[in-house]
Amino acid sequence: MKKLATITCCAPGAPPLKPKEFESLSARFKAIADPTRLAIVNRLASRDAACVCEFNSLGLSQPTISHHLKVLREAGLIEVAYKRGTYFFYRLVPEAVEALAFALGGAPQPELVLATAEGTVAR
Repeated sequence: MKKLATITCCAPGAPPLKPKEFESLSARFKAIADPTRLAIVNRLASRDAACVCEFNSLGLSQPTISHHLKVLREAGLIEVAYKRGTYFFYRLVPEAVEALAFALGGAPQPELVLATAEGTVAR
């Protein structure tokens, strides 16, 4: 009779999360649970930085867009890349997004990847 392989609950090579990581990950998942904030994250994922004015196409008022950006900033998912005149340009925080993917078993172990300003290079 053939012995069946043992199935673990975590992705291969993914160690269990530490208790202190649950709170920050939970806040980040909660932040992207809103459809508008998920749309903002999706737009930022396809570029280095985006002007706050680019989010007007979401059909929301500027104060509402600012509120959503604030929630994403407080969750550590986005940051101000730079300011040009009165416009702020935002970008994703790569480490925060990678942590979310890693928690779901969809990213390599962070300690095995070296992130640089030019991109991500495997060690």
